[in-house]
Amino acid sequence: MTGDNGKMRIDKWLWAARFFKTRSLAADAVENGRVLVNAARVKPAKTVGVGDGLDIRLGQYRFMVEVLALSARRGGASEAQKLYRESEASRMQREVLAAQIRAQPQPFHFKGRPTKRDRREIERLKGGE
Repeated sequence: MTGDNGKMRIDKWLWAARFFKTRSLAADAVENGRVLVNAARVKPAKTVGVGDGLDIRLGQYRFMVEVLALSARRGGASEAQKLYRESEASRMQREVLAAQIRAQPQPFHFKGRPTKRDRREIERLKGGE
């Protein structure tokens, strides 16, 4: 399950823990500073070990996790969740942000020319009939 001396590359661990779909996406995120290891910006080849703290930003969401285990292969979601522990503060912040995003009104988009049904909806929203 672990590499040599209980260390593995950060991009490979992020991929195995299912934070990113591919290793190249994980490497790009690390390179662009969206992943911090122990509050320091690192390169994709940086090795992480058990007990390291990671700060991962995915879009608007922020995960603050502690590495619990290493895995060289990508498994299922339940197996990936065993590789890390998210802090309670991080989980609460994500839940609050998700609630705020859900509470915002969704934009009304049409593709191409509106249909008769779409025109009626537009009129209803404008306060027409």
